[in-house]
Amino acid sequence: MGAVSEVAQSEPDIIGMSKKGLLITAREDMALSQVSRSVRLLLGQIQRCRPALLSNQTARCLSQAASQPEPSADENEAVNPTFVNRNPRNLEQMALAVKDRGWKTTWPHREFYHRLMFSRSQHHVTAQVFSSCSPIPVLSCSTKEWAVKKELASTNCVAACQAVGEVLAQRCQQAGITRMVYRAIPWTYRSDSVQSFRAAMKAGGIILSEPRRKYVGS
Repeated sequence: MGAVSEVAQSEPDIIGMSKKGLLITAREDMALSQVSRSVRLLLGQIQRCRPALLSNQTARCLSQAASQPEPSADENEAVNPTFVNRNPRNLEQMALAVKDRGWKTTWPHREFYHRLMFSRSQHHVTAQVFSSCSPIPVLSCSTKEWAVKKELASTNCVAACQAVGEVLAQRCQQAGITRMVYRAIPWTYRSDSVQSFRAAMKAGGIILSEPRRKYVGS
């Protein structure tokens, strides 16, 4: 009987211990589930914040690269080893180009950049502009041209000289030659034809003289 009673007393203890064990395991499972849930939330937040962190890092890198550029030679600042003067008349317009003086006994003088020549024959009137570096005329106008001849009643009168001066002055303006030397033959300087030609050239904006050459000290 004593053994039976001890067995009867031990059964409730075993049941209670089993219940306690079940409660402990349930609590542990709940704690693990909470921990796993918190870990999942933390991982989700990290994944969400990761693109923003990467973008901030890239922005910082770009800002640092922009604020501290590497020194490099600019193409516009590079010096060309060969120089080409694209405006060869620049020195001429500043009166710094060399003038060929020639002999003092020669006439007309050769000290000029551009020279105007006017000639009148029995049939036609011709005006030409020569450069100091070429015997070929740079610009010319004559009553032999049909565009001028068809507007004139006579090709060697005073009106023809005036028309040639007006046309040549317009061509000189288009070519950019506005100053030149003109020395008429002394015994024809006061003639009406030469005076009308000179007046037409001046009215067209042409200066019949050149500035004296400037000598720059070395």
